[in-house]
Amino acid sequence: MKVVLLSLNYAPEPIGIGPYSRGTAEALAGAGHKVHVICGKPYYPHWKVAEAYRGGLYRRAVENAVEITRCAHYAPSAPTGLKRLIHHASFALSAAWPLLRYAITQRPDVIMATAPSIIAALMGRVIAFLCGARFWLHVQDFELEAAQATGLLGQGFPALRLLAAGEKSLFKSAHVVSSISSNMCKRLAGKGVCKDRIVEFPNWADDSRIVLNNRNTRLRAAWGVGDRYVALYSGNIGRKQGIGILLQAAKRLQHRRDLVFIICGEGPEKQALEREAALLPNCLIKPLHPREHLDELLATADVFLLPQLAEAADLVLPSKLPNMLAAGRPIIATASEGTNLHDEVSGVGVATAPGNVSAIVKAITDLIDDPPRLEALGSKARERAVLRWGKQAILAAFVAQFTARMTQALPKRRLLGQMSRYLGLSLAMTIPGLTNALWFTAPEALAVL
Repeated sequence: MKVVLLSLNYAPEPIGIGPYSRGTAEALAGAGHKVHVICGKPYYPHWKVAEAYRGGLYRRAVENAVEITRCAHYAPSAPTGLKRLIHHASFALSAAWPLLRYAITQRPDVIMATAPSIIAALMGRVIAFLCGARFWLHVQDFELEAAQATGLLGQGFPALRLLAAGEKSLFKSAHVVSSISSNMCKRLAGKGVCKDRIVEFPNWADDSRIVLNNRNTRLRAAWGVGDRYVALYSGNIGRKQGIGILLQAAKRLQHRRDLVFIICGEGPEKQALEREAALLPNCLIKPLHPREHLDELLATADVFLLPQLAEAADLVLPSKLPNMLAAGRPIIATASEGTNLHDEVSGVGVATAPGNVSAIVKAITDLIDDPPRLEALGSKARERAVLRWGKQAILAAFVAQFTARMTQALPKRRLLGQMSRYLGLSLAMTIPGLTNALWFTAPEALAVL
């Protein structure tokens, strides 16, 4: 089948949705499907377009048998609610032309969109309808509810009702809607999606690359940590992570000379975090570690810290969780009972009530003061990663579901399918100069950096 994957985030972004969008596309290509990815230029988690991708509206490439069109978009350095909305709208606007062109000339069988971004997914749904393609929506997080929960969008935000209506129409009209956890799938059902159209498609652990390693890594020497216990957070530094609670815990544990907190990451809240951490001798703030050396960073830890705001529970499931499990270290997470995060941490770490600093302090000290328990929980974490979160098994199950569901009764070609008979040759041959100009280049004045 011809498949278009529409995703704001894609490789080479090192964390978040990007690596999983890449894995999805390459798994489909490996199964024999012709895959074209339409994505944004890499910007996350720095919220700045990578230097190598600046300039021009579009960049085309072929990577691991996947055709890729990277589209320019606005990336705000300080992403407020309104700026995020413009950010998503700019990607949808930029991605519309290559998706429309592909729909007319190639007539895809399936358009698969990742949410975020709901705005781009709506555009993808319209084009899927026009060209007669089946539409698969993959929900990585419930972005509207998460934005409200973290204070990015207030109830009085002017476009909120319009966006909510658009989200509702997406859920109802998609042929398949998938999400990354069982509770998020239940939430989809609660939003009116028929259960037979819901698929659980979790993120995975890169268990072939991240293995059990000795804690005495070169990073300990480079960072002056020595043999102290390391409580590590690595990932995005934003609102929904609620990382401020880790600094409060570090402040209470300054007397423990055998313990250091390390926070590695990038994001809009990093500068404020650095100012607070500068006053704490037992807390280090480091840049995001390169993905190719992620296994070394994770091996440096004795315990992982995974904070999350209570309001964001089951609106997202942290994508960093599977790789933490694969590294074989206990996890201390802030998660309420009954949430997916709480269930996943149970038996391989400690789940504390969100916002309870004292509980985090106790969980850390209890673990580092009991080395046999620390080691036992770490071993169980690795076992769970292999059993539940293995990359090959998850992707194989997804490809099987995708192939079975997307080949069932493909709809008749609609308006763009008919147009392609008349316009396809024209676009490809009659006006190649114009289409190539729009495809590959743009005046610098129009480039969105």
